[in-house]
Amino acid sequence: MKMSIGKEFAKYVFLNILGMAGLSCYILADTYFVSARLGSDGLAALNIAISSFNFINGIGLMLGIGGATRYVICREQEQIKEADQVFTQAVFWGVVIGLAIFAAGKIYAGDLAHLLGARGHILDMSAVYLRTIFSFAPFFILNNTLIAFVRNDYAPRLAMLGMLSGSFLNILLDYVFIFPMDLGIFGAALATGCAPVLGLILTSTHILRKKNHFHFCRIRISFKKMIHICSLGTSSFLDEISGGIVLIVFNLLMLKFAGNTGVAAYGIIANLALVALAFLIGLSQGTQPLISRFFGQGQYKEVRRVYRYAVVTAVVIGVVVIAIVYGFTDELIRVFNSSRDPELARIAGGGIHLYFTGFLIVGINIVTASRFASTAHPKASLGIASLRGIIGIVLLALLLSVLFGQTGLWLAFPCTEAVTLAVGMILRKILNRKEQRERT
Repeated sequence: MKMSIGKEFAKYVFLNILGMAGLSCYILADTYFVSARLGSDGLAALNIAISSFNFINGIGLMLGIGGATRYVICREQEQIKEADQVFTQAVFWGVVIGLAIFAAGKIYAGDLAHLLGARGHILDMSAVYLRTIFSFAPFFILNNTLIAFVRNDYAPRLAMLGMLSGSFLNILLDYVFIFPMDLGIFGAALATGCAPVLGLILTSTHILRKKNHFHFCRIRISFKKMIHICSLGTSSFLDEISGGIVLIVFNLLMLKFAGNTGVAAYGIIANLALVALAFLIGLSQGTQPLISRFFGQGQYKEVRRVYRYAVVTAVVIGVVVIAIVYGFTDELIRVFNSSRDPELARIAGGGIHLYFTGFLIVGINIVTASRFASTAHPKASLGIASLRGIIGIVLLALLLSVLFGQTGLWLAFPCTEAVTLAVGMILRKILNRKEQRERT
């Protein structure tokens, strides 16, 4: 019996939100255990280095989401050979890019930590974290790539298990490496690096048990085809690395305003935001296979229906997130302020409410960018993702911090999302008219 669109939407979205929430525990567990063991200095070092994780994860998502989107459109249009070539190209380039990042981390970790703003003993701690995370780059990229293909191959439950298993392993190893074994920030990075290895093993069973519809095949290695694959995953890449870019910009500005304590305070807010964003990214990734499938089948009314479901769900999630932050502000900050530093609590408490107002609309922007990518409109998707993730947030953070100091810095995120929402509405109207003309 064919599942209704509403039930199928609920299934995919729930499983992907659950999986992404688990994935966010990668960094949240690091933050908690590092702050408990190493204090505000360890938290500052972690917050400076963590942007590297966003970058590596973003590459995996770009190859995975872009490749899986292209794969499912080809499959629905019965271009089976082309679909297999997309999968093979995505895996090949994932390996190549992962190995290149691994090599770069071995050589330039210290220089990168310095460039990101780390100084003194914090520089050494950040370099250790970067070097370790970069060593696992091939596993992060391939894990994200295979998860996306498995999800789009009618196995969202296995994709969710692949994400959750790694997260649970990360939490367990964080405790073991940081406390009993006393490995410090290296232990936190090592625990995070081990997580995608387990996820990759689990999702590989989809192939080993011969339940996959995608297969490796002979291909001519093509950089042009890699770019073509990545084009539909660029918004996912920018969604992921935007967190890293914002971290870098905010860290440098917070160092100016309040030193390492300010960086640690922003680290608390950023990591809480990471968890909340995981729910919204899970929502967008859950809707992507459905929208791509209906688009490939030419069922445009169903595409619009799934998008409407996603927008409503995004607003509900945003309201719940804001309610939790406003209702439990002190408790949330206290979890990551193990030393009970009053200045750290004051700075974080003063910024968290302003920053999190952006969650009322950020989900709409994320699912809109995903909707454009899922229907083969990479330029519109890239425009939304780059505006909210790079251009808008950087410009407004610099401008508002000059005008209003720390308060302006906290307001940069919600102001950027408001501007992006307006641009997204205009693009959606333009593309809707274009699609209607093409169908008539």
